[in-house]
Amino acid sequence: MEIIKVTKDTYDEIVMAKDKTVVVDFYADWCGPCKMQAPIVDQLAEEMPDVQFCKINIDEEMLLAVKNQVASIPTIMVVKNGEITYRQPGLLQKEELAALIK
Repeated sequence: MEIIKVTKDTYDEIVMAKDKTVVVDFYADWCGPCKMQAPIVDQLAEEMPDVQFCKINIDEEMLLAVKNQVASIPTIMVVKNGEITYRQPGLLQKEELAALIK
């Protein structure tokens, strides 16, 4: 499934959707660990078509980072039916992230 780049204008509609699970990857282009997290998110997006995967570039969307209490990157946030069920900074392995989504 396609990974959607979220902006402040699309955040509520895409991330806080009430009817699905959404995984948000907060990242920056210059961040080494973010570059390591990206292929893991890409793999899971392919393997989990019922889950919406999104990316938010904190350099472009600082207000969303602040709103979601993102203090370091990468930060993964899982939203289920409009509720944030997980938010944690740091690199997650594929198995760890998959377990959080299920």
